[in-house]
Amino acid sequence: MTSQTIETELEVYKIGEKVRALRKERGLRLIELGNHTGLSAAMLSKIEGGKIVPTLPTLTRIALAFSVGLEHFFAAEGARHAFGITRSAQRVRLPGGTPKGGMPYDFESLDYTVHEPKLNAYLASFRSSAPNSSHKHDGVEFIFIVEGSLELTWAGRTHVLEAGDSVYFDPRLDHSYRRRGDKHCTGVVVTLRS
Repeated sequence: MTSQTIETELEVYKIGEKVRALRKERGLRLIELGNHTGLSAAMLSKIEGGKIVPTLPTLTRIALAFSVGLEHFFAAEGARHAFGITRSAQRVRLPGGTPKGGMPYDFESLDYTVHEPKLNAYLASFRSSAPNSSHKHDGVEFIFIVEGSLELTWAGRTHVLEAGDSVYFDPRLDHSYRRRGDKHCTGVVVTLRS
């Protein structure tokens, strides 16, 4: 089978268009998606424009960043269902990013096996005690601190969260995170798109 035949077969799935739709839905620029996937903005642009077909490992990196399964790109919309179990050993750690490029945490998607989830849940490892850039996004956000101490700045006010504390806030206002001290700080982060 020639590569042209393979490309023609894959065009039916409109993978690039689906990647672009996910990115636009999340309000991300190409460079921001690149921060989450480790792929260059140029490569992502070519994928979205249909100039190249991503390999399965590359498409998996994109899928993980959006908390969708590979089926999102290949299955008919009606065949996708909201159920998924994510085993501890299956989680993949990815770098988190802010629109200004800072990386205040690493995250593991807790729901990437769910097709088109209504919310996204992450296990975040806040890895920097240095100040980081603030960011904002649509929806709502909830954080439960599992261990350590986190400083959350939201709407210009700073709040300290200790293990067992939680916060629910409107992420449309500027906010940033900063680990306090040298001990590990992890938390469960849940975001809901509006």
